[in-house]
Amino acid sequence: MTIQAIFADRAFTPAEEIADAVILLDGEKIAAIGPRHSVSVPGDARCCEAPGLTVVPGFIDLHIHGAGGRDVMEGTREALEIIAATAASRGTTSLIATTVTASEECTLHAAAAISSWIRSRPPAGSAVAAGAPTAEIRAEILGIHFEGPFISAARRGVHPLEWIALPSIPLLRDLLAAAQGTARILTLAPELPGALNLVHAARNAGLIVSLGHTDATYAQAMAAIDLGARHATHVFNAMRPFAHRETGVLGAALTSPLVACELIADGVHVDAAAIRLLIAAKGPGGIILVSDATSATGMPDGRYALGSFEVNVVGGISRDSAGKLAGSTLTLDRALRNLYALGVPLPEVLAMLTTNPARALGLGGRKGALVPGADADLVFLDNRLEVAGVMTRGAGWPNAAHSAVD
Repeated sequence: MTIQAIFADRAFTPAEEIADAVILLDGEKIAAIGPRHSVSVPGDARCCEAPGLTVVPGFIDLHIHGAGGRDVMEGTREALEIIAATAASRGTTSLIATTVTASEECTLHAAAAISSWIRSRPPAGSAVAAGAPTAEIRAEILGIHFEGPFISAARRGVHPLEWIALPSIPLLRDLLAAAQGTARILTLAPELPGALNLVHAARNAGLIVSLGHTDATYAQAMAAIDLGARHATHVFNAMRPFAHRETGVLGAALTSPLVACELIADGVHVDAAAIRLLIAAKGPGGIILVSDATSATGMPDGRYALGSFEVNVVGGISRDSAGKLAGSTLTLDRALRNLYALGVPLPEVLAMLTTNPARALGLGGRKGALVPGADADLVFLDNRLEVAGVMTRGAGWPNAAHSAVD
């Protein structure tokens, strides 16, 4: 297979900034990266110049419900292809398909369908469904995030009350069986009866246990962390508020070095001062930017599905019929620009989109970094940090990259 050589003004690995960078790709993998003068380019390499652009690792979204008018709960090949292609067009090259609380039957059906899609992943560069933004680039669906049903009714957000369930090891086993080895994250409320037993069972099954949609006290949250909970779902949202005498789940998440905190940085879900507090408490290594994107992402204002219910999007903000925030229309490239505008250094923001989620998933050698042996998932940014091109596992740039973005 012919080696591809990409020349760019600079690259962020993201741990290192490389000026006048060259990246060698061998099929779906990165073969080498470094300054142009230090990398030996084979004479038969296919060369591509990217003047004025910065190359960064593809973004990894651990919490996404849909995009491009489609919802992961549909579970159809067409829906998943369109979601994966829409996400990729904005720089997200890997994602965890996230369910919303629904009936047991619907959740098991969705998990089985998503699992089937993951296990039959077509090769990079193959055609996708009609209606997808590009025929080449497509985010890799790495697994399933079960957001519910083991959540607090008091902090359910827009999750349907009738389908919320108490922690149940038999139901967890059914979810795992439907997922057929693709389940990666379980969000739960640790204060519920039986939750700590579920934390133990989920950890034994290899899941990342995430504290979310919870009214837990500090002690209840710490009990789950002591048993292996290592993640917090969209911190500040759908959680018991922080108080100085009972700091609650936020006190635990913000102060435990073991917990990585998801953040929806769309300028709506979390105030700028709270974001600064989170960064001060956790440092850039303890934060993972997520979209919590719904089917409305990449679409005009209107009405869209989120699982079994409808949301209304006005001015790009998604709400349910009662006016509650219902996911978002955020893309991770916009989250990058939002945090950078708050004064967060670019390498730190990039780590929140790449290195940190890859580390959480145990994929540090494969995803989230521009290093030899990693997947060739690349994002090309212009001087405004807008996406100018994308490669997913070696496919996309330069032929399809410009057509994939607006």
